[in-house]
Amino acid sequence: MDQIRLGSTGLHVSRICLGMMSYGSPAWRDWVLDVDAARPLVRSAAEAGVTFFDTADMYSDGASEEVTGRLLREFFGSREDYVLASKVFNPMGPGRNDRGLSRKHVLAGIDASLRRLGTDFVDLYQIHRWDPETPIEETMEALHDVVRAGKARYIGASSMYAWQFAKAQHVADLGGWTRFVSMQDHYNLIYREEEREMHPLCLDSGVGVIPWSPLARGRLARLPDERTTTRSGSDVIADRMYTESDDAVVRAVADVAKARGLPLAQVALAWMLHKEAVTAPIVGATKPGHVEDAVAAVGVELSDDEIAALEAPYVAHPVLGHE
Repeated sequence: MDQIRLGSTGLHVSRICLGMMSYGSPAWRDWVLDVDAARPLVRSAAEAGVTFFDTADMYSDGASEEVTGRLLREFFGSREDYVLASKVFNPMGPGRNDRGLSRKHVLAGIDASLRRLGTDFVDLYQIHRWDPETPIEETMEALHDVVRAGKARYIGASSMYAWQFAKAQHVADLGGWTRFVSMQDHYNLIYREEEREMHPLCLDSGVGVIPWSPLARGRLARLPDERTTTRSGSDVIADRMYTESDDAVVRAVADVAKARGLPLAQVALAWMLHKEAVTAPIVGATKPGHVEDAVAAVGVELSDDEIAALEAPYVAHPVLGHE
């Protein structure tokens, strides 16, 4: 597995990041795998050279972090052999201070995450969304203190508007605080709005892009009449984000995949890996083939004509994924 620098940092990560939202407790989502079902998938990824793993405190109400920490300790000899990312923002309890990006919640959140993960630090600590109720100055100083305390090596952000991201970086500069080194945004062949503002900003400022949902919640991995998975049958979020008009893109992926003799998922991921701004897409895996397709996609070279064919059916979308 190729290794690549995360933005302009000295941190190297695998070209594919394994998203750990799929592991934790089925009580949270019926498609989530428990630790025993997750073990062979994480083992397969580790053996294939994946060293970058992303989770969040709210996935399975904390159980994902527990499973993540346990399995990574099983499959890696040293804590320095893998890059671990987690997030803070979403509600982790009933109280008003159990959510958001206040100093109180950020500092409590990192300590709780580290306990669940069973480690002294995360490599990348990310804000899961923008918090309109907390001054960004308060958040950036709190994140800086997390880094200074040795509880996180780097900090990153997730889906927001480009102006918000630029403001946060400016505030960090003014305060002499730690800057974000990564942007985890919603990006795939069906949803490319991030190419308008966010990706140029990240390229200009040396920020690594690690997109979530690179396969559009599985829609880019199979033709419309083949969407029969447990997740696709109960994924109300996907139904709000994508429509039948996006199926033209899926059919374009299928045409290229058929001509190349490849699975659709490999073609869709290979397209993303050709994008200059993208460091490592975050791929979920609930079946062995998911890991195999993600790893194989790293070696797929697409021609300019193939890329043009994949992009031709795209239609503009309203901004999705910031909520």
